[in-house]
Amino acid sequence: MTTLLLIPGLVSDSRVWRHVAAAAPAGFAPENADVTRDCTIPAMARRLLEEFDGPLLPVGHSMGGRVAMEMARQAPDRVRGLVLANTGHNALTEGELPKRQAKIALAHADMAGLAAEWLPPMLAPARRDDAALVAELTEMVLAAGPQVHERQIRALIDRPDAAAYLPAIACPILLLTGTEDGWSPEQQHREIADLAPDAELQVIADAGHFMPVERPAETVAAINGWLSRHEEALHD
Repeated sequence: MTTLLLIPGLVSDSRVWRHVAAAAPAGFAPENADVTRDCTIPAMARRLLEEFDGPLLPVGHSMGGRVAMEMARQAPDRVRGLVLANTGHNALTEGELPKRQAKIALAHADMAGLAAEWLPPMLAPARRDDAALVAELTEMVLAAGPQVHERQIRALIDRPDAAAYLPAIACPILLLTGTEDGWSPEQQHREIADLAPDAELQVIADAGHFMPVERPAETVAAINGWLSRHEEALHD
């Protein structure tokens, strides 16, 4: 059986992928990944490859998508396919470092302040006043804490340039993003699709960067439909 390895992003946990886990189709065993312990994207990928045996289908959100791509680079014989949601592929960009460092400082001073500043722009405008959703995501960020936040931010600062190896990833890839995702927009995913040999892009309306919890039904439908269409290859 292929493991559907659900990888969260920055200061996130299994809550991001819970709807996908609950609706996983027969033949795919959902498992939650922990990416809080390592200081680099390659180390996160290595640990997950060691912790989970057999064929894998990494499903990564945001930073988790970068970990998923790195897993496919490290173990192409085990990774049957990839689902990459609200993610990116580039290395550190000009002007990014001081912004990342400022977030580290804010988190150590006031984690609740970080959540209040960081979360709203990650959501579609129509969901920013959804008190229940914002409360759930805030709780998730606070549960991660400043040490995990810094560790993951430093991993993102030193992240690999996945564009260098995406053309060599031959497995099927599903790319997902939302029309309202200003952090990881559609064009970024089209660039990934252009680099990868077998990639499909779907864009979900009225979804921001936290698409899997903003539009869970649409996200589940997109992933399960893709799994069904590629079932033979994903279990090969």
